[in-house]
Amino acid sequence: MEGLSNCTKCHELGEDVKNDKCMDCHTEIKNQLTSKKGFHSTQNIPSKLCYECHSEHHGRNFKLIKFDKENFDHDKVSFKLSGRHSEINCVDCHKSEFRSDDKVDERPDSFLGLNQTCTSCHEDVHRKTLGNSCENCHNTKTFKPPSLFSHNKAKFKLTGAHQDVECQKCHKIEEIDGKKFQHFAGIKFNSCSNCHNDVHKGKFGSDCQSCHQTNSFTEINNKNRFDHSITNFPLLGKHNNVKCESCHKGKLTDKLAHNQCIDCHEDYHKKQFLTNATTTDCKTCHTLEGFKPSTFSIEDHDKLNFKLTGSHLALPCQACHLKNAEWKFRISGDRCIDCHVNFHENEISSKFMGENNCAGCHTTNAWKEVGFNHTNTGFELFGKHENTSCRDCHFDNSQLAVIQKFKSLSSDCIVCHSDIHKGQFEKEGKTICQDCHIFDNWRPDNFDHSKTRFPLDGAHKKVECSKCHKSSDDDSYIVFKISGDIKCINCHS
Repeated sequence: MEGLSNCTKCHELGEDVKNDKCMDCHTEIKNQLTSKKGFHSTQNIPSKLCYECHSEHHGRNFKLIKFDKENFDHDKVSFKLSGRHSEINCVDCHKSEFRSDDKVDERPDSFLGLNQTCTSCHEDVHRKTLGNSCENCHNTKTFKPPSLFSHNKAKFKLTGAHQDVECQKCHKIEEIDGKKFQHFAGIKFNSCSNCHNDVHKGKFGSDCQSCHQTNSFTEINNKNRFDHSITNFPLLGKHNNVKCESCHKGKLTDKLAHNQCIDCHEDYHKKQFLTNATTTDCKTCHTLEGFKPSTFSIEDHDKLNFKLTGSHLALPCQACHLKNAEWKFRISGDRCIDCHVNFHENEISSKFMGENNCAGCHTTNAWKEVGFNHTNTGFELFGKHENTSCRDCHFDNSQLAVIQKFKSLSSDCIVCHSDIHKGQFEKEGKTICQDCHIFDNWRPDNFDHSKTRFPLDGAHKKVECSKCHKSSDDDSYIVFKISGDIKCINCHS
């Protein structure tokens, strides 16, 4: 590096020394910075210029690297020394034969170039059969035993007597290239016969667990061993999980009645479905997968006397069939009041609600959906009345409690509307607004002045109403009924 001709190997003419020039030669440091690993990638070192720590031009014997091996914090290189690692000398690991960089020949005493995998320093006694993550099983204190290993994390979990078996009983040891090697990977365990001799010589198949447990070979599952499908009663659904003694109270060979579900099960419906001393087969509504939910469908219900329509389709079964914590399926009545309260009580006459049959007005889609023909009441709905809600006329909200009126509601207009004429057009106790007004709007299109005491003729036809019909003394209404004799001088001077 000496001599004027070599200056440009480190210096850019006229500029400071750039880190890039240093990295051209010190590729091992460049690799650390690129991979963000090692000492030079920690703290604020990457932001520094190389010559801030490694100053040049102080003579051949000047040490560019100030490195205190005794007090060096190894955590800074992302490899914490723990366990046995904290007790060994630096040179035990930092050997040229352990390095993987390309500067071994140039800098044989460098601390750079080590790979942090265990097998870069230690022999892989497992011969690459268990991968490179040694820390999954071993710690840094001692290689044996592998204190971090748990067989429960393996594909074959140890249960029962397997927990007491020595490892080498299953994991055989052999000698390869003059060294002992114990097999841990590739052990077959899909069948018990991989390790155990089949003393039954294949007579009972290969599923040993159908009879035996891992607690002990002599502990037999006689009940699970039996193939119930060879009987007249194959075990299906939930029956598969029932303990044998639940049905077989005595000897297993005793014959049991099994033609009806109630031979074993209590009649939950308390004889509601009893027909000719025989209970209807439960499978009509239930399955062997469980008593709930019932398989009785809407289509099944429609075959009965009461077909489900409208909102009834959305009701849960218990809404109609669960009364006082007791299920009742044999319901005798099919009228609305069998489930619903007659909200109208006596306000709806029997003519329109005979035998409390709500269907005369309401549908099952929604209670508010009313299909009543108002013409039958003698009060036909015209104009604005056609679009008026039933509640506007038949429900009084002025009191603390809502009062409904149907039969007791008078057809007189002033029952619902205010009499702005203050009784001027009352006849025999009734005010019949339609004599003058129409139902589409409040205009008096039906009024005919020629039928009054003063028919309009001549110029009178063009006179505005307000010219003759003045406001009352208190301005509360317009006087249309003019009392007394009608004389010209009443309006004309």
